[in-house]
Amino acid sequence: MESSISVDVASSETTEVIRKVTDAPESINASTMSSSVTSSSTRSVTVSVTEEATPATSLSSVNESFTETDEIVEEVTEIDFVPPSIPDQATQDIHDSFTYLTKVPIKAQAKEPCILGVDEAGRGPVVGPMVYALSYCPVSFAEDLKKVGFADSKQLNHTTRTQLLRQMCEDSDLVGAVGWGTTVMTARDIAMDMLRPESHGVVNLNQQAHDTTMQLIQRVLDLGVNVTEIYVDTVGHPQKYQAKLSARFPGIDVTVAKKADSLYPIVSAASICAKVTRDAYLVQFDESGGTWGSGYPSDPKTAAWLKGSMDPVFGWGSMVRFSWRTTQDALQAGKDAVLVEWTDDYVRKNSSIKSAFSRSRRTAPSPSPLTTSGIRKRPMSTRYYGAHVTTI
Repeated sequence: MESSISVDVASSETTEVIRKVTDAPESINASTMSSSVTSSSTRSVTVSVTEEATPATSLSSVNESFTETDEIVEEVTEIDFVPPSIPDQATQDIHDSFTYLTKVPIKAQAKEPCILGVDEAGRGPVVGPMVYALSYCPVSFAEDLKKVGFADSKQLNHTTRTQLLRQMCEDSDLVGAVGWGTTVMTARDIAMDMLRPESHGVVNLNQQAHDTTMQLIQRVLDLGVNVTEIYVDTVGHPQKYQAKLSARFPGIDVTVAKKADSLYPIVSAASICAKVTRDAYLVQFDESGGTWGSGYPSDPKTAAWLKGSMDPVFGWGSMVRFSWRTTQDALQAGKDAVLVEWTDDYVRKNSSIKSAFSRSRRTAPSPSPLTTSGIRKRPMSTRYYGAHVTTI
């Protein structure tokens, strides 16, 4: 188990414009991207059980953006079923977040009251997306979910979860009664929201999760589904989150609970959709040749891959969450990591690049060595964005 919070508090007096370059151009990703060949067998190896990784955060948002959750970590290296929630690389940028929704099931089209469950997968990993998923069905079908086998998804292995999602896509009874959908929050988009300058509105991980959940639910309501009950696995404080969702969806009975996937089969179904989608995404768009492990910081294979594949200038491709403490520490520890002076951070309103260069030479000190006493003491926002950012 690993549980730690590391906080950087920025200083408004910081004047240095030094940061690590962690945004690789798309050409870097394209050159390293490779899709694995789908196999007819499925293999799932349990690596460890871990608490959520610690994203880089500010002092003011620690309580909201860090939530301890136990996740069963599995390294899935082969899949025999690619769910429709996986994007087509030929027509879509796989690093753009995207949403998939099934058609409304026949049994849910007659305005029959429906229950809806929400869960996620991939909150803690440093590699790959975080996937939010929902499932819904008529209230009258809720008991049938138990008979099919939708129980605590954390007690199911990858093979069983995959079989259940396949049934949701192919079994006539389930297709006619259960609808589902996912939003894949890509590593690149997660990091972009978390590492924004404060002036542009930092969006911590919990806020991203809340927004994604509400958008997914709204998409189903917009399809005309008569949702009367919503069950959600908690993100943050259950009471606060429940009040937030109740205010957003008045007239619908909302329940937010810890370990909701073990309490409500409809949430278990959503959890299965999320987990299988994330696993398939990592296999389909593997950039590591099968060496990056489960994607969790506690996985030795993931840690070794991060260390061994780090580019001294760009770090890694867009499958890695640069907002995670794990990646920042790896960059800082890399003996060949490159420091860059970003003169454009000094450009002010109505000033020219030429004057900015002149001003930076007068005011910016020389870059410090990449040591704990140098770069590590600067606020993370300054290391990443430059001197005119106060906090992240």
